[in-house]
Amino acid sequence: MALTYQQIKNSKPAKKPTRLYDEKGLYLLISPNGGKGWRFKYRFEGKEKLLSLGVYPETDLKTAREKRDEARKLLSNGVDPSAARKAHKAATRAATTNGFEVVAREWFAKFSQSWVESHSEKIIRRLEREIFPFLGHRPVSEINAVELLSVIRRIEERGTIETAHRTLQSCGQVFRYAIATGRADRDPTADLRGALTPVKGRNFAAITDPKKIGELMRSIEGYQGSFIVKEALRLAPLLFVRPGELRKAEWSEIDLEKAEWNIPADKMKTRQAHLVPLSRQAIEILRELFPLTGRGKYLFPCARSIHRPMSNNAILAALRGMGYAKEEMTGHGFRAMARTLLDEELKFRPEVIEQQLAHNVKDPLGRAYNRTQHLEERREMMQRWADYLGQLKRGGEVIALRGLNQVS
Repeated sequence: MALTYQQIKNSKPAKKPTRLYDEKGLYLLISPNGGKGWRFKYRFEGKEKLLSLGVYPETDLKTAREKRDEARKLLSNGVDPSAARKAHKAATRAATTNGFEVVAREWFAKFSQSWVESHSEKIIRRLEREIFPFLGHRPVSEINAVELLSVIRRIEERGTIETAHRTLQSCGQVFRYAIATGRADRDPTADLRGALTPVKGRNFAAITDPKKIGELMRSIEGYQGSFIVKEALRLAPLLFVRPGELRKAEWSEIDLEKAEWNIPADKMKTRQAHLVPLSRQAIEILRELFPLTGRGKYLFPCARSIHRPMSNNAILAALRGMGYAKEEMTGHGFRAMARTLLDEELKFRPEVIEQQLAHNVKDPLGRAYNRTQHLEERREMMQRWADYLGQLKRGGEVIALRGLNQVS
């Protein structure tokens, strides 16, 4: 006989657990403390089993019967409802601990400590915006190439091709981390090589013609803006560090007596400390700058606060104000300028140039060069480069053979 709501309402707890039976194996178990829970009794492979279906009144009679009927359907298909529930819970736990977003954030937390802050912010922002809303909840081991590509295509269709490639690259790193930590068997990004629209080559605009470099040097010398920005402009071609490294330079890092600038690892893109030998011309500029900013932290403080470095757009804006379009010259372009001319005109060895550019170069045995490697050759190179720029600025003809100490 089927159980009724009135029977449930009138039921009272006893000293021992009591049962109110419904139909088809369903009953309500009433404990001595008054708690009421639904149970489904069934047999599977000759053994009697019980399945909990919820607590009354949160789970009412109608809902309990629906859950019983679902369990009976599983039985009719040869599936143990208890085993099915355990499998579902395991899958839920896997999604919680092995979901793509969980694994990605674990990977990010582990490796982002060695990245420049601006780079790490871009990585996590792309994942949060482009990937997590669509794949974040999916177990990392279950995501396939087709599924991933459909998400990456959303980025590509906006016309942001480079972002699509970079996001896919980050996903590949997450999958490989998942493999290394035993949560995935393969990286589906390997199947997507060639699936995205190729990125058009992009280089930072730079002036590499010696005559035009001379014109640029004279334009910098005649700059009419802020004195601090002008000194940064004058140092930029001499030191050819990354714009962010230059604007964040601190006086504590400068040793005028040794003619060295020691940039700590946490400021470098490569996360390796870098040493910049200072030419006589660079020392002269720094000595001119010191009376103005030497009592503060930064060589080039922000105009609004001495406690912050100058804007990352300051040099770029100055170049625009001097008439140099973005297609012609950028702050980063001083690096390309030096790299080209040091090789083609001054004939310095590529590995020495690359190390001074703070690129990840390695010796013939595959070992990374340390910060003082080739130091004497780099000192010579930085001085020769400063002399070369000086001669170009004066408009003289340059004899650029390496080893000559004079220019005419």
